Amino acid sequence: MQIIQSIRDKGAAIVIVVIALSLIGFILMDARQGSNNMFGSLSSSVGKVNGETIELGFYNKRVQEAEDMQAQRTGQRPSGAQVYQMRDQMWNQIVAEKIFNAEAEKLGIDFTAKELSATLLSNDPANPFLQEAGMLDSITGKLDIAKAQQALGNVKKFKGAQRDMFNSQVVDPMRLSTTVNKYSGLLNASVYYPSWMKEKDLLDNKQFATISYVSVPYSDILDSTVKVTDAEINDYVKKHKEMFKQEAGRYISYIPFSSLPSGEDSSMIFNMLNELKPSFQSDSNTLQFVARNGSVIEYKDEFTPKSKLSSLYADTLVSLPEGAVFGPYVDKGNFVLAKKIGTKSLPDSVSARHILFGFQDPQTGQQKYDDATAKKMADSVLAVIKAGGDFSMMAAQFSSDGSKDKGGDLGTFTYGTMVPEFNEFCFSKPVGAMDVVRTQFGYHIVQVMSQKNFSNAYKIAFLAKEISSSDVTINKSSLEATKASAEKTRKNLEAYATKNGLRFVEVPTLIKENDYAVGNLQDARSLVRWAFEAKKGDVSEPFSMGDQYVVAVLDKVAEEGVQDAAAARSGCEPIIRNKKKAAMIKEKLGKNPTLESASAAYNKPILQAGTDSSLTYASQFVNAVGVEPKMIGAAFNKEYQTKVSPAIEGTSAVYVIKVNSIGSKPEDTPEQVQQMITNKKNNLRSAINGWYESLRKLSDIKDSRSKFF
Repeated sequence: MQIIQSIRDKGAAIVIVVIALSLIGFILMDARQGSNNMFGSLSSSVGKVNGETIELGFYNKRVQEAEDMQAQRTGQRPSGAQVYQMRDQMWNQIVAEKIFNAEAEKLGIDFTAKELSATLLSNDPANPFLQEAGMLDSITGKLDIAKAQQALGNVKKFKGAQRDMFNSQVVDPMRLSTTVNKYSGLLNASVYYPSWMKEKDLLDNKQFATISYVSVPYSDILDSTVKVTDAEINDYVKKHKEMFKQEAGRYISYIPFSSLPSGEDSSMIFNMLNELKPSFQSDSNTLQFVARNGSVIEYKDEFTPKSKLSSLYADTLVSLPEGAVFGPYVDKGNFVLAKKIGTKSLPDSVSARHILFGFQDPQTGQQKYDDATAKKMADSVLAVIKAGGDFSMMAAQFSSDGSKDKGGDLGTFTYGTMVPEFNEFCFSKPVGAMDVVRTQFGYHIVQVMSQKNFSNAYKIAFLAKEISSSDVTINKSSLEATKASAEKTRKNLEAYATKNGLRFVEVPTLIKENDYAVGNLQDARSLVRWAFEAKKGDVSEPFSMGDQYVVAVLDKVAEEGVQDAAAARSGCEPIIRNKKKAAMIKEKLGKNPTLESASAAYNKPILQAGTDSSLTYASQFVNAVGVEPKMIGAAFNKEYQTKVSPAIEGTSAVYVIKVNSIGSKPEDTPEQVQQMITNKKNNLRSAINGWYESLRKLSDIKDSRSKFF
């Protein structure tokens, strides 16, 4: 027993060591695989700006706030490529804030609490209160200062998440825009136009040259006869590195396999609706029939003016006999049957008043009433009004809406302006009708005050089926993509595309690590992640992207630095080719050409420029020639007044010129001088308007988002 116990004691220590080593190995292995380990990310940083860390939690919170704002604005949460786009926009915004705030801090530029209060209590266009109808004076249309002061007082009481939301949606954008305006103002005020420069510009504008010239365009030599080698491109890139910098990235090609609905899919859906048509026409319970048959358009038991019918066949539908069914027809990606239920005369505009018992306090956003309490209060106040109580007084006392100061009066509004339940009551009930109506905002006591311009409205039921791909079509597309992915080299994949009549798409642009779109593929984040994990020449498994599958091949891995010949060719090949053409033209013209010899060598006429006094040293281009700065400079070279210039290698041609004369224009008027000064300053201001890009280039930005997304 003692021996066994000894083994147990020693064994326990060994087991503990083994477990510890295994656990350490597991953690290290998981760390190598990425950030998705059982303990969460080893690093919560999504990047750095000049050494300042951007935490994942902070970044996610900002993105979430942006998504919430879009959902409030549009009624729909962003999805797919929209989410990636918002993440990208928020990253750029945070980077801009970090860079700019550091610069502003150096200069002592700030946005104080007093400035915030002053803006929120003003009619400055930057004041977000001006976007709230309830904050405006009903007579002047300007900010109601008393309401703004009350709202500002409520804001100062905000705490926690509520205060964070107000800061992100109101304070932070105002701080950034105000600080940017101050910074830009400083830069614009720094523009200085020295006297010596003004005098030189006046002289340059005053002098003009007239020249005779012969032009030999590069286009006279066919591009196909001038070859540009990789060595020549690399040599050019080496001399112009700043022009050919590149980020790390990938180049890919891919084959798309469409899974859009086939003709058979469309026919099947069309026939399905056609078979339902008689039953749809004869069924007396339209609501249940539409719901039972799974229509993608819900049945709305309401009358709608013709102008509000969202159908390509509105004219046909309103002319149908009652109970008749039209279709199937195609509308917005659906096959549709439409049944006319009835016709009714409705006004095109209504005036009404209401008292709102809102679920939320409009000032604080906190819950004010639960559903049952709001309903009970609305019923009670309605009973008081029906017993002789004053509607306006009840509105002033109880309503959660900004209209309470006007006795609940909402003025005149057109069909569809209000939320559906409110709209239905006001347009379908007679003048004087009053009752409780529930909407998403709470319970309303609504009274219809007047109606005008009656015309026909129609109740139409739609039975719609989306024209979607069948499982057969989707599986066929998936199978074809899977077959293609078995071709494990680029050469074989391209040959497969040719053999089967498929498109082989070469994406010409560099794909960066945090991109979410690839060429025309908008929701391609999974493809981008694969490209950065794959090796050159790897062929991917099929990726499902919307209505297609994609099989890709990694063509090239681009390292951060300077472009190689293949990447730089499109940018510098035309320049190098023109230089080689220029050398060929200059060789044929000889060392000391004359206008006559240049004209004879290429059968080109001797032309003139500047006779209209437009050829000045400050000119941007030469009339009938184009942008040719070397030609303009040579036109003011006094040496070429006595002899012909050597061949000049221009932007689009080789030129031989002779200066005929250099004259002077009349003195500029004071107005012309002032205009020149204004233009010069504006040009200088335009030049410094790119200050943010300059600051960004000087910053050290590390983007690590690809570890998480």
